[in-house]
Amino acid sequence: MNALFHKDDDIEKKTILILKILNNEQKPVGSRLISRFLKDYGILLSERSVRYHLKLMDERGLTKLVDRRDGRIITEKGVEEIGSARVHDKVGLAISRIENLAFRTTFDPKKKKGLVPVNISFIPKKYFIDALHAMVPAFDAGLCSSNLVSFAGEGGKLGEILVPKGKIGFATVCSVAINGVLLKNGIPMDSKFGGILQIQKETPLRFVELIYYSGSSLDPSEAFILGKMTSVLRTAKEGEGKILANFREIPAISRGIVEKLVSSLQETGIKGVLSIGKMSEPICQIPVDVNKIGIILVGGLNPVACVQEMDIEIENHTMSTVMDYRDLVNFYELLKKSNRELCNTEVISGI
Repeated sequence: MNALFHKDDDIEKKTILILKILNNEQKPVGSRLISRFLKDYGILLSERSVRYHLKLMDERGLTKLVDRRDGRIITEKGVEEIGSARVHDKVGLAISRIENLAFRTTFDPKKKKGLVPVNISFIPKKYFIDALHAMVPAFDAGLCSSNLVSFAGEGGKLGEILVPKGKIGFATVCSVAINGVLLKNGIPMDSKFGGILQIQKETPLRFVELIYYSGSSLDPSEAFILGKMTSVLRTAKEGEGKILANFREIPAISRGIVEKLVSSLQETGIKGVLSIGKMSEPICQIPVDVNKIGIILVGGLNPVACVQEMDIEIENHTMSTVMDYRDLVNFYELLKKSNRELCNTEVISGI
């Protein structure tokens, strides 16, 4: 009985992963490509084994065979299955995504080249221009990880993410970029939690809400935006309010190197470090471990939070993928070139 339980559990796990692959691609995918994608998740399945799982999924109505050459597509029932996937499969996902994206980051500040982690937001096509203007105060006030962004219209891609019909994809630099650059320079960064940071007189005061990455399936920023718990617009205009921020710790001995790396990142347009504390001392009323230094990072989705605060519906996928640094453009350049005709083009993939 126990062995059977573990076998069924393993099948269910692989089923969810295959559904996620099909959902991300949003086009017919064959067993060979699925087998290749599964390797990224540490799952080794032959094409024959993948076909076996797909047959079972067809019988459950989760997938549908288009034809033997083009492969399967996910059904509406399959999408629902992803959303209601087992809770214990989701626990710790946020911290895993941080570690994965940090490892995939290859950006070199000196050479100004490499891959940078980004958040992806999907904005209804008709509201894209309004959304851009809603973000202006946050970018003006520096309440972002970077002024560098990217965008793509329906059918286009941002990194590995396909933009769905009727939407425009908008990419913002993720705060995990700091993790990645430090990691590549031999400095471990302990990602503790994402939270709501209270700003008073343009100065960070304290965290009023927090969610630990190690126990959350949803990125904290997504949760706070959905809950409409931010006041980024007010903070940008008045210097007081609540913004998205993240708390990290680094070894105290690495402070000098970290400050140099942060400075070199700022020269490339990637900022995001709001405050660096002192060894073993609390920062923004958060205790810090012995021989560690606390760092407060500005949430990369603060500009997007402004859009939600203006009651423009937006779908966020934080810590989604990585993009080539050279594919990013300055937000203000995008704003200058934005107009109603821009939204009427079928595919928007650059400036």
